[in-house]
Amino acid sequence: MSTGLAEAADDSAALSQTVRTQLRLRELVLGGELKPGARIAELTLVERLGASRTPIRMALVRLQEEGLLEAMPNGGFTVKDFSEHDIHDAIELRGTLEGLAARLAAERGVATVLLAEARDCIESIDALLAGPDLSEESFGGYVIQNGRFHDLLAEMAGSDMVRRQLERAKTLPFASPNAFVLARATGVDARDALVVAQAQHRGVLDAIHKREGTRAESLMREHARIAHANLRHAMADHRTWMQVPGASLVRRRNTR
Repeated sequence: MSTGLAEAADDSAALSQTVRTQLRLRELVLGGELKPGARIAELTLVERLGASRTPIRMALVRLQEEGLLEAMPNGGFTVKDFSEHDIHDAIELRGTLEGLAARLAAERGVATVLLAEARDCIESIDALLAGPDLSEESFGGYVIQNGRFHDLLAEMAGSDMVRRQLERAKTLPFASPNAFVLARATGVDARDALVVAQAQHRGVLDAIHKREGTRAESLMREHARIAHANLRHAMADHRTWMQVPGASLVRRRNTR
């Protein structure tokens, strides 16, 4: 192997280790194994994750950029906690950016192949929700296709700037399109909530196709507010709430 190829392989291996370390560290934070306010000791993570200090430091910086960690003035990081207002703000931020993406898509037009892919996504969700009851399999399929629809929306905007900002916003805790969907997986109205969301998906795509920018933006911002309803539903029941990734990071109003 040439020197150049060897260096490229080493860089790829280092990047892979950093990504794996970042994912594992995020799991520890969102799963509550690293508590809010707790200082993170690098040496402890070296032993716990089986990684060297360099990828651990890089993973810590990336999780700080995502908003899960805070840098301490004298060095090091602590796990961040969040108020209910923080969650609402994160949802509103995503909704605002997705509304902008929908308006730009409508005003600028979308390539035929991309519209076809979005329609295929909508039809896939229709098929998953066709039955009277929501099975575990169909719910899992909905989560996948819902994420796909939101990714396609960012692409349809035709703006690298908007796409990058949306990707960044969706890394904020509790702000991803599927953040609270899992909390609605059970209950008599589980399927009904997804049917409403799907109707909004279809309406947004129709507005984009008809080049109705204001309507597309309004529908997409309203669609993001479903997350607020899902948040209230989750927080009303302790067992449901504890199923939400990162629930241990949230300061409940009755605790402070």
